[in-house]
Amino acid sequence: MLYISLRQLEYVVAVAHAGSLTVAAQQVNVSQPALSVAVTQVEAHLGRKLFLRRKGVPVMLTGFGRLFLADAEALLADAARLEDPGALGRRRLARVTLGIFEDLAPTCLAPLLRRLREGFPDVEIRTRVASFETLAEAVPAGQIDLALTYDLGLDASFRRDLYSLVTPQAWFAPDDPLAGRVEVSLAELAGRPLILSDQGLSIRHMLGLFRSQGLTPLVAHRAASVEVMRSLAANGEGVGISYTNPAGAVSYDGRPLARVPVADAEAREPIVLVHCGDQPAPLPEIRAAILATAAQEPASHSVG
Repeated sequence: MLYISLRQLEYVVAVAHAGSLTVAAQQVNVSQPALSVAVTQVEAHLGRKLFLRRKGVPVMLTGFGRLFLADAEALLADAARLEDPGALGRRRLARVTLGIFEDLAPTCLAPLLRRLREGFPDVEIRTRVASFETLAEAVPAGQIDLALTYDLGLDASFRRDLYSLVTPQAWFAPDDPLAGRVEVSLAELAGRPLILSDQGLSIRHMLGLFRSQGLTPLVAHRAASVEVMRSLAANGEGVGISYTNPAGAVSYDGRPLARVPVADAEAREPIVLVHCGDQPAPLPEIRAAILATAAQEPASHSVG
């Protein structure tokens, strides 16, 4: 709790500069007795005298008063900046938190960090890898400044910049009849046992794509990660479908597998850079740098 108000600090500073309670009272538009009481209250709280007050002699600061005056003037200057929208608009954040959806982090996080640290060496870049739901809560709460995620479960309060459009990949065991195809349709996959993500928003979105075409897919497994999905597909447990597209054609358990893009145009999904509300510098510049990074990445990074 603050026991000394900004108004009382203004009175102390006015007296120090004026050298007179009467003159200071006129300058701050308050009665001399009220000013005197305020200064006395500050001294009482501090337990030290700020001024030497004697009749016929200008009011003088004590040694402690000179130290207090410097801190009081600095605090009042900071308070004035807080009240000035223009001054706030010119201030820059020294620390920025970038959130990223957990499935995007393995391919996007390190390149983004490298470019941002090169481009903004005076800004501390923090990162937070999280689920859809966590990002959707943390951005409006101010815990994350910018988040890179799929456009799932986000309401109208989020401002979106398109980072890239991605095509889902179907994962097969190498001996699957569809493994050698150039592309495959949702209709061709609907009758096959599917392996989908176990994240609620993700699986609802994927099932919605099938149902929008009047298809009723068969879900054989709900995988906790893309690598679990790839392993199940490589071992013949079904067809995995994921927007995340790791490099390589071998699962974690060493089994070969094949990937085939899903051809349906409506299945393409935007990756978006999101934030909420107006943002101070350098966040607009950081947003622009992140979006420029997407344009510079190889094609394989934009279809994951």
